[in-house]
Amino acid sequence: MPDLPHANRLRAGRFSQAGQIYLLTAVVQHRERLFNDWRTGRLLVREFQRAHADELIESLTFVVMPDHFHWLVELKNSTLPAVMRITRSRSARTINAHLGRTGRLWQKGFYDRAIRSEEDLLAVARYVIANPLRAGLVRRVHDYPLWDAKWLE
Repeated sequence: MPDLPHANRLRAGRFSQAGQIYLLTAVVQHRERLFNDWRTGRLLVREFQRAHADELIESLTFVVMPDHFHWLVELKNSTLPAVMRITRSRSARTINAHLGRTGRLWQKGFYDRAIRSEEDLLAVARYVIANPLRAGLVRRVHDYPLWDAKWLE
């Protein structure tokens, strides 16, 4: 599968606002199922944690699916493009080294959706972490190893 033909349009109208909550989605190049192995997925999770520790974002919830991820964040000291560039670049280097491969890991572009204040944040978070259930990967969300939510701390 080629890169998204409309990847440049994904950036049109994108606005980054500190304190705003966003749902971010990125897809593996050619939809390769690199994260079928949970150990590879944990390398991506570490980069989510690193972005949180670096105070670029506050990570609220995420799920790493076999060929993409969903990440609910509150933007802090960065912009959406910078957070995604840093996270995808760092994860690509780490994951490619782990898998003994080279080349592009992520498709160009990413999706983002600002969560409006009137939306139920917990409902959006539940939707994110229920992805493995809807995809038929597990029967119970707790059986899936690649998700987390701030509310579980």
